[in-house]
Amino acid sequence: MKRETPSMHNRVNRRLFSAGLGAGLVAGTAPFNIVRAQGAALKIAVILPRSGYLAPAGQSCHRGALIAPKVLSDYGYKVELIHIDCESNADVARTQAERAINDGAQAVVGAFDSASTLAIAQVCEQRKIPFVVNIGASPQLTEQGYKFLVRNFPTGGMLVTNGLKLIKDELAATKLDAKTAVFLHANDNFGTAQRAAMDKIFPAAGMPFQLLESIAYDPKAQDLSVEVTKVRALNPDLLIVVTRAADAIKMVRDMVRQRFEPKGIISPGSPGLYDEEFYQALGPLADYAMYNLPWANPKSQMTQALEAAFKPANPGFRFPVECFNVGFTFEALLVAATAFKKAGTTDGTELMKAVRATDIAEHVMIGPAIKFDDKGQNVGIPSAAVQNLHRTPTVTLPADVATATPTLPIPGWQKRT
Repeated sequence: MKRETPSMHNRVNRRLFSAGLGAGLVAGTAPFNIVRAQGAALKIAVILPRSGYLAPAGQSCHRGALIAPKVLSDYGYKVELIHIDCESNADVARTQAERAINDGAQAVVGAFDSASTLAIAQVCEQRKIPFVVNIGASPQLTEQGYKFLVRNFPTGGMLVTNGLKLIKDELAATKLDAKTAVFLHANDNFGTAQRAAMDKIFPAAGMPFQLLESIAYDPKAQDLSVEVTKVRALNPDLLIVVTRAADAIKMVRDMVRQRFEPKGIISPGSPGLYDEEFYQALGPLADYAMYNLPWANPKSQMTQALEAAFKPANPGFRFPVECFNVGFTFEALLVAATAFKKAGTTDGTELMKAVRATDIAEHVMIGPAIKFDDKGQNVGIPSAAVQNLHRTPTVTLPADVATATPTLPIPGWQKRT
């Protein structure tokens, strides 16, 4: 179990300060007694999968958490963050949540993976500690009656509903006549939830193509040759996918080896296709993959402030690639910080009342003000159609936020440069 100690924080802070991030980040991540001397701060445990098979996405979220104190400070919020690695393991997530609360955490943010998030939710409910979900689509999170949980992220059903609608828009915009599709998805908690949503929503969605089959795969498998062989035999016009970065890479490599070239590769809402790991491993083969997801609003002043803080802190990473994970992680911290400022107390019950009453008009991701329903779900999060162009995520729909037009059918593997 990997947990950062205060001495580790101090070393990180000195390095970040010397890199030019300024005193705001140092104050935001200083030991608790120092922050207390300067004024009240909310102590938040940020639990993410920074190692294990979900590490690329977890580390991306972590980069958002590291820059958040500076940006939040500029907006008048004070937080102290405890950064914890749950190692892509739900049991570790549960244990680390317990330890963090015992060590004084007054709120929790995490955990990207729905299984780990569910484990943390049970702990926070028992301990009456507010838990703000940054990323996690399993419907269970807001369907089990948790009183100390809110989720500023779409459910699997919301992702699929919004994603399918955008697929229709993409086909209409490109005039692509697609008659068949296959749904290929990971068999983990997230992928299974997406499959359940697809089974429920697709029949009534009025899609212009037939869904031939849904095929599950193990994301920890060495390759996806068997699954790609099944897809190739069905020869669909569209391959609809729910992936993570590592298995998305294996999927594309097996498609290239088997010379399977669909007219489009589209995710109705999942990671993997926009991760830097995907671009670096595949080069031009990563281009033209499409994914319909909530995305950072480039016109938002808060997005611009977050990007300005991100660039000097992460010179080896690109904000347009990282903005999904970074943006949602930042917004989860923003929800907790705003509630703390409003409540004026770290009492779990009172703080949670303020979290439930969240109404934040200015934020990072596209969409209306952040609000939660009686179940703790933000139901107002829309999706955008994003396509990899020149190894960069590029918004192609809706037109009012797009910076390019969608490309379908996609070029064959041998035609990429």
